[in-house]
Amino acid sequence: MSNAKSATKAKAAGKPKVEPARMQQAVTPHLVCAGAAKAIGFYKDAFGAIEIMRLPGPDGKLMHGAIQINGAMVMLVDERADCGALAPTTLKGSPVTIHLNVDDVDAFVERAVKAGATLKMPVADMFWGDRYGVISDPFGHGWSIATHQRDMTIDEIKDAMNAAFAAHEG
Repeated sequence: MSNAKSATKAKAAGKPKVEPARMQQAVTPHLVCAGAAKAIGFYKDAFGAIEIMRLPGPDGKLMHGAIQINGAMVMLVDERADCGALAPTTLKGSPVTIHLNVDDVDAFVERAVKAGATLKMPVADMFWGDRYGVISDPFGHGWSIATHQRDMTIDEIKDAMNAAFAAHEG
């Protein structure tokens, strides 16, 4: 069974299943959030995330949380200044943008904005062959969302980039 089908079946059964391969993705984002439990709710509503687990500490703050977004594991923790774990909202921003490929970028971004995300860059066709937009979630994390539209060679992308910048400057 494919990972997507497995995740869908698990979600329908109300019991998300994590296959060992899910934990072996090359990079797993670990997001610090001021309000990680609320962030899990947002990602479920806005991104269709599947909740895997929550581990609250004695003070009620989330020590560890895990969700799947589009089949990929994302871990979360509540902000803990005493441990140096500060959320983007405390830091007044983040230099990191998390990229997510989806089947329908327009619908995905629309759903995320309705759930509380801020549109930073409207969805548009891009010179590199994707339809692409950028949002910020209510917890200060930036997300670039894309749907691949056409395959291009590096030379085609370079030519398209040069043409896009020339049109922008001219």
